[in-house]
Amino acid sequence: MPKAKGKTRRQKFGYNVNRKRLNRNARRKAAPRIECSHIRHAWDHAKSVRQNLAEMGLAVDPNKAVPLRKRKVKVMEVDIEERPKELVRKPYVLNDLEAEASLPEKKGNTLSRDLIDYVCYMVENHGEDYKAMARDEKNYYQDTPKQIRNKINVYKRFYPAEWQDFLDSLQKNKMEVE
Repeated sequence: MPKAKGKTRRQKFGYNVNRKRLNRNARRKAAPRIECSHIRHAWDHAKSVRQNLAEMGLAVDPNKAVPLRKRKVKVMEVDIEERPKELVRKPYVLNDLEAEASLPEKKGNTLSRDLIDYVCYMVENHGEDYKAMARDEKNYYQDTPKQIRNKINVYKRFYPAEWQDFLDSLQKNKMEVE
């Protein structure tokens, strides 16, 4: 049956709606991405978050998983009810997470190649004379003697073995020249 004439309303463009944010939020709500690959592969979309995490042996709420003892109120041991432990059906997830956590942490922060070259050049040409380093033409950023000293100390702290090798090579070069 046709619509009555004049009853349809013209669609107007919503200028005040941020389409980028709208699409981003729709994507987030539709399927949140689980970052941890171990959990993502064991996830069952038919089950709730609580059920999935309980099967993996993980806690939804850490405050409820590890009960805190209250100091003021003393509870008799008879009153405490033991909650039945939930069955862990996917222990391999927990084992994988523990194995990954036990790996040594890799050092993520490093110094830039420019800073390393700058420090090596300054120490090679000036030794411990920070004032001369500050007057050097390669001091592009016009660092003060203290700033240069701090940069050298940062390099020493980040790469102690390389620093020692560098000093040894400088000593050898001095021996060869003399």
